[in-house]
Amino acid sequence: MQNIRNIAVIAHVDHGKTTLVDGLLSQSGTFSDHEQVNERAMDSNDLEKERGITILSKNTAINYKNTKINIIDTPGHADFGGEVERVLKMVDGVLLLVDAQEGVMPQTKFVVKKALSFGIRPIVVVNKIDKPAAQPDRVVDEVFDLFVAMGANDNQLDFPVIYAAARDGYAIKNLSDEKKNLEPLFDAILEYVPLPSGNEENPLQMQVFTLDYDNYVGKIGIARVFNGVIKKGQTVMLAKGNGDKENGRITKLIGFHGLARMEIEEAKAGDIVAIAGFSAVDVGDSLVDPANPMPLDPMHLEEPTMSVYFAVNDSPLAGLEGKHVTANKIKERLLKEMQTNIAMKCEEMGEGRFKVSGRGELQITILAENLRREGFEFSISRPEVIVKVEDGKKLEPFEHLVIDTPQDYSGAVIEKLGKRKAEMKFMNPMNDGYTRLEFEIPARGIIGYRSEFLTDTKGEGIMNHSFLEFREFSGSVESRKNGALVSMENGDTTAFSLFNIQERGTLFVGAGTKVYVGMVIGEHSRDNDLDVNPIKAKHLTNMRASGSDDAIKLVTPRDVNLERALEWIEDDEILEVTPINIRIRKKALDPNERRRKKK
Repeated sequence: MQNIRNIAVIAHVDHGKTTLVDGLLSQSGTFSDHEQVNERAMDSNDLEKERGITILSKNTAINYKNTKINIIDTPGHADFGGEVERVLKMVDGVLLLVDAQEGVMPQTKFVVKKALSFGIRPIVVVNKIDKPAAQPDRVVDEVFDLFVAMGANDNQLDFPVIYAAARDGYAIKNLSDEKKNLEPLFDAILEYVPLPSGNEENPLQMQVFTLDYDNYVGKIGIARVFNGVIKKGQTVMLAKGNGDKENGRITKLIGFHGLARMEIEEAKAGDIVAIAGFSAVDVGDSLVDPANPMPLDPMHLEEPTMSVYFAVNDSPLAGLEGKHVTANKIKERLLKEMQTNIAMKCEEMGEGRFKVSGRGELQITILAENLRREGFEFSISRPEVIVKVEDGKKLEPFEHLVIDTPQDYSGAVIEKLGKRKAEMKFMNPMNDGYTRLEFEIPARGIIGYRSEFLTDTKGEGIMNHSFLEFREFSGSVESRKNGALVSMENGDTTAFSLFNIQERGTLFVGAGTKVYVGMVIGEHSRDNDLDVNPIKAKHLTNMRASGSDDAIKLVTPRDVNLERALEWIEDDEILEVTPINIRIRKKALDPNERRRKKK
């Protein structure tokens, strides 16, 4: 049996998972001296680097004291919880990172619940102990209480604890120890993570837990070998989750070392490798010995809770800025996404219109942002929660919402969330004058709340939520209070006209912007929509009136990015997304048609 340890790094978003993996990679001697390695090396795509979050789970392998350690870095955001759940099935141990100041957060609860249910005993890493407001002992008590609440067994409750500051590259067993390097963490992994079960003498059993795609070799399945040996060129049977079976040959076998992938000839029980050769491979499928097929149980995947409609852009400015604008191109790209992103679903809903369902707003906006960066132009509707009917009852998704806010603003937060059908469960004072509020709220109530929340807490509040369960429908939820300022003319905006309009609300556009009839150019200060003329120029006369030529001062328009815009729009509005611009427009551009619909 090979000397292998398989671990996953799990934590709430921004508690330092990827930074810790960086430290493990660099201190294990995986990189040679001349290699240039970026910070947060595991976050490979542009959006991950910009936002500082992990979106896709990724694996790497390091060697330490003649032991191969396979490490899987998982996402921390609730919208990507499906990735975490699958990964936990493939590992024998987890490093549970908890921030020494923030403590246990909603996503910590989500990932701990999954890990404990698989019988895993976590190694608790209290990270960021170098923070001025860090309270490592309090955090360890919080983790213990959480394990008790989640029904952990005695072995799991006796969890090892390591204190660390991943950014500074050290870990210690006791808070009084000398801060040198990450060696105590490496030793804890070797000591507390069990060797993989399974035997290379048994018939082959592998299971795919995540997918990749390569233009040359096609679909790649990343899988763990539970039993037996797999070799390049070997004929194996692919056993699908729905019972279908097909035989095929392994055309490529890929091993991991550091950030590199290299072709290998064989892999044995306990290892994690990538395989190519099956176009129909999916997450949860088993690869087994054709002579003695024993497929593993298929994986349960969390269902989507939110959907939006992607459609061909049909606005007056359509086709001017995008490279890919046709329904076929959009369909092709969405289907390609579905090949590797199994937490999302896509259905065609008529000519040039596609319903995309996912786990939350962030997951959907990341897909939309990737599309626009690739040169796509499309329109996207307001997110809707997925409602299902069981035993004649209407059910909707509920979220567990945790808010950290300065004490002075907690009243405003509680009042606003009450109108959105939130039920407060806990209210705890924290250090530094902050209060932690915990709510259970319908997912509909969170749509559009983030920007309001940042305004109410003067940008100092922190909001996190994770999926709880489907519950009975809770009635109507309050949404946006303000109406829209809608253009009633086609043309370029003028400073003269915008100067007069800005008294009526907040503008989204500056002077010299192309607009069209039905395009939303700002937020009205009242609750009704207002048609305005943003292209009117000043009439020139041959008489000069004193004081009429004063300099026009325009307020800086509100920056509307994809996430903000998607939260802001109502059911009668859609977003026009191009590689250069994001515009908000009414579904019905003609003002008379809108009035008729209101009646």
